[in-house]
Amino acid sequence: MNIFQKDFHSSNYFTATYFLKSKTTLRDAAWELAIGQSVGNPSVRSKWETEALFEVHSVVILADEEQLKLSSEGIVKFAFPLANIDMFGDGVSQLLCQLMGGQMDIDNVLECHLNELKLPDLVEETYFRGPKFGVTGARSITGVYNKPLLGGIVKPKVIDKIDTLIGMVNEMIDGGVNFIKEDEIMANPSSCPLTLRVKTISKIIERTNVIYTYCINGDNVVERARQVYELGGRGVHVNFWSGLGSYKAIRDLNYPLFIHFQKSGDKVLTNPHHAYHIKWDVICYLAGLMGADSIHAGMWGGYMSDDDTALRKTIHILHKNNVIPALSCGMHPGLVEAINDRFGTDYMANVGGALHGHPNGTKAGATAMRGAINKTYGAEYDIAIKKWGKVQ
Repeated sequence: MNIFQKDFHSSNYFTATYFLKSKTTLRDAAWELAIGQSVGNPSVRSKWETEALFEVHSVVILADEEQLKLSSEGIVKFAFPLANIDMFGDGVSQLLCQLMGGQMDIDNVLECHLNELKLPDLVEETYFRGPKFGVTGARSITGVYNKPLLGGIVKPKVIDKIDTLIGMVNEMIDGGVNFIKEDEIMANPSSCPLTLRVKTISKIIERTNVIYTYCINGDNVVERARQVYELGGRGVHVNFWSGLGSYKAIRDLNYPLFIHFQKSGDKVLTNPHHAYHIKWDVICYLAGLMGADSIHAGMWGGYMSDDDTALRKTIHILHKNNVIPALSCGMHPGLVEAINDRFGTDYMANVGGALHGHPNGTKAGATAMRGAINKTYGAEYDIAIKKWGKVQ
């Protein structure tokens, strides 16, 4: 089998597009990736590697072999055989192992960036549930339409006693938030354990239309999701470090749990300056398939500020799978109008510091954000603008 097939098309494969940089030629790097990530040693063949094996199990390089010899770096698209993966049993973890594995052990491959991934429609529909709620469900629950959702973040990141959390949650609700998430540090600290938080806070939340997500990070994240549901919780926050496959595992429980994907730590994989990385858009595409209802997509204008074009593309990818892009890391009332102008209003303004750091307290901070979103402004909004400024 010739693994260089420019006009190759088959529903039995998924495609991945990379930027590759080689010590020698782009052809060599492409060959080493294709063979190394499907059949075997990139440079040594054996009697066990039959033509029949190659025909079914080899990755195919979707490019002209001679053209790839003319350069040492560039963009190359590949087709990976579905025959090599049990999507039900192996899932996203094994998918990523095939996509970003052994090619990084090859000296000739100097850089490898996974820029794009596309699974066949039938695979997306058969193996992935997608969000339980997403944009449409969250708007239905909260009754908020045609403007950003307002999210509040529990700060400090670790709460020392349950009464503190109760007071904070009540102030956020009274100030008008639609969504509350615990931050990534507060999984199960002895000062405020998960079971106590769920039993207590769920009683407050049940009288509202607010979505609350409990941080359940840990090696037993799926069991913790089950525990949250059984104790009356209706939302979970799962950080990147709990494993990319965990989102699908929780979604496959098919509980009425809102799943928030928290990205802190992702740049270990997604930093575009790293020689080997996965583009953040690929992670967002997978997050939507796996069932994340909302995801910390990035931020503009805060202490983190993404490139306009890149963030707009990320938001578009998330919207295609009905995922709420949460913009966070320096969000404040003076940014809302500028962000709306640049990115539209189908996002969540997720706020921590500017909520709790308002001169008049948490409720005032939420009220100021609500004033910015509703364009009703008011005294608390004016105080917030004086403190943080207004961005055009």
